[in-house]
Amino acid sequence: MVKSGLENRFDGPSDVPRVSQYRLATHLGAAFVLYSLLFWNTLATLLPPEPVKFTLQLVRFRGMAMGCKTLVFLTAISGAFVAGLDAGLVYNSFPKMGDDWIPEDIMTLKPLISNFTENSTTVQFNHRILGMTTLSAVLGVWVLSRRLPLPRRVHHAVNLMAVAVILQVCLGITTLLQHVPTSLAACHQSGSLFLLSAALWLSHELKRMPK
Repeated sequence: MVKSGLENRFDGPSDVPRVSQYRLATHLGAAFVLYSLLFWNTLATLLPPEPVKFTLQLVRFRGMAMGCKTLVFLTAISGAFVAGLDAGLVYNSFPKMGDDWIPEDIMTLKPLISNFTENSTTVQFNHRILGMTTLSAVLGVWVLSRRLPLPRRVHHAVNLMAVAVILQVCLGITTLLQHVPTSLAACHQSGSLFLLSAALWLSHELKRMPK
């Protein structure tokens, strides 16, 4: 599977191996799904969720927690497209991209939909938007959790997820401003797995128990 990700673009003596962003995203997505299944089953075996009395507010909170988990996963997959296209090297400034909030070359490819997976500027822009949306959503869940009577472990999971998302965003911005050194990029990717783990733990703690 790793070998199949390599693109056959060796036309010159100075050409370097390249990985298709589509195959990289598929490979990463499959790895994250497999990890999530294993982690979920491990939690179910070693750390069963505490009984929770579901109210309307708690059901809504649970839905928001599930939404955060989905956002974390989608943001990680968008990061695979950033890595596959070296999109982190296009605009190394934050919060603006160069001198603009929305760069002029964001929709230059035809057909337009190809910009979302093949235009380095658009891919980086999407990753920024998803990252900030995930940050806002997770912090919103954290604020809401302060107002609800939740079990102790649910509070721990929310706190861990909030810390993880703040660290992940700070690490991502630092990686961008430092022109994507390999060490920081690897830490950023590892951070996405840690954040996903925290989101999975929260979802597991809010799982409906059989009656």
